[in-house]
Amino acid sequence: MLGPLTSSTVLLVLAGLAAFAVAVVAIKIAIKLAIRVGIVSAIVLAGLYTAGVTDLSFLPFF
Repeated sequence: MLGPLTSSTVLLVLAGLAAFAVAVVAIKIAIKLAIRVGIVSAIVLAGLYTAGVTDLSFLPFF
C-alpha cells in the first residue's frame, strides 16, 4: 500500500505533509477539549464547595 506513495519523492513529501497536518489538527482538538473539561470541572467543584459539599468521598478517586 505504501509502495506507490514512496516511489516518488514528491508523493512522499505530500504524504508527510498530510500526516503532519492531521497531527496538528488532532492536537488542536485535544487541547480545546482538555481546556473545556478543565473549565467544567472547576465550575462543578466551585459549585460543590459553595454548596458546602467538602467531603468528596463519594467520588471514586478520593
